[in-house]
Amino acid sequence: MIQSSVILERLFKLHPKEIDLSLDRLTPLLEKLGHPEERLGPVFHIAGTNGKGSVTAFLRAMLEATGRTVHVYTSPHLVSFHERIRLGAPGGGRLVDEDRLVATLTEIEAINDGAPITHFEITTAAALKLFAEQPADVTLLEVGLGGRFDATNVIRAPEVAIITSISLDHEKFLGSTLEGIAREKAGIIKRGRPVVVSPQRNEVLDVIEDRAARLGAPLYLGSRDWLSHAERGRLVFQDEDGLLDLPAPRLPGRHQFVNAGAAIAALRRSSLEVPAGAIEAGLLSVEWPARMQRLSSGRIVDLAPAGSEIWLDGGHNPGAGAVISEAVADLEERVPRPLYMIAGMLLTKDPVGFFQPFAGLARHVFTVPIESSDAGRSPAELAAAAEAAGLEAEPVANVPAALDKLKRMLPPGTVPRILICGSLYLAGTVLAENGTPPR
Repeated sequence: MIQSSVILERLFKLHPKEIDLSLDRLTPLLEKLGHPEERLGPVFHIAGTNGKGSVTAFLRAMLEATGRTVHVYTSPHLVSFHERIRLGAPGGGRLVDEDRLVATLTEIEAINDGAPITHFEITTAAALKLFAEQPADVTLLEVGLGGRFDATNVIRAPEVAIITSISLDHEKFLGSTLEGIAREKAGIIKRGRPVVVSPQRNEVLDVIEDRAARLGAPLYLGSRDWLSHAERGRLVFQDEDGLLDLPAPRLPGRHQFVNAGAAIAALRRSSLEVPAGAIEAGLLSVEWPARMQRLSSGRIVDLAPAGSEIWLDGGHNPGAGAVISEAVADLEERVPRPLYMIAGMLLTKDPVGFFQPFAGLARHVFTVPIESSDAGRSPAELAAAAEAAGLEAEPVANVPAALDKLKRMLPPGTVPRILICGSLYLAGTVLAENGTPPR
């Protein structure tokens, strides 16, 4: 039987560009498929620069805690393409299996009949078709890139649109200003449909508020209409409907209190009944790989110095660097340990901006190639960027080589804290090599 990876590789060649933001190719294909995007039930549509995956994970955990079935479409994947499509089922969703994925891609390939279409567009069509064929109570759609012309923006009337933290990223496709990027992200706002927005800079808010006003979309702004913060080790959420005193999110980092708050605000602005008990259960059960994920066992862990505390995060832009460094600083305050970083990044990212928040926090940075992408920055160039940000850095061949070098340079008896970061591609490689892929 033909493998899905073979079909995807063939489909990848139908368009000369990997990314070409437009809905002109996908819309006719969805029409030929009988408009699966119109047969999904309530849809939560999530855009943003940082945090949209975590918000999606919180929503899924909270909704499943009510007993609902939840379809989830996210990107990119870490180890296997199947991670992008989670089919809702009683007792918790399951990643799409190979047979169903192959059958769906084969049918869509035949219907598309060789017409130019991007990889993300055709895989979005596959997800929507699979979701429509197996009805679920709720569908969560994470935007791939931008919002206005993203393939997921075929949804005409979402239950709630959510816009998480916006910062500079993907400037080649979205523009080089916060206002321009915000304009793209705000494209998911639909006429008359509620919009939940995480706390933003003023120039971003101006853009979002303007679009929401023009479309008559009720707007619920973080820090104005809803608040979510840590208080004595718990999460306190408050909006016009009252206050919730909840346990801290399972996902580490102060930023996850805000991401959890955006999910709670969206649920409370929806037509769905979600009791406080389900919100609490979701906070305690949520999983989202490669976002301050603690690696406690596996092949990579075995290569590290004895007793090492190893964290993995795929964040890759200055905004992510700021929140990751804050999370690591909180760990340092609770349990002091010398921090060493292993980083790899793509050419399209801003490495100096990512590394700057770690100055004075990290002892040393080992820079590695992105083995799973041709667009990776060379370790030597990345080390120079880390040094320009005020860090001591050196290039090495790969993550195992970095761990071996760290073993040899550490004073006897030192137990380090290791942060592997800078790219979701790198995170995926580490999870695969560690033997702990997402499920």
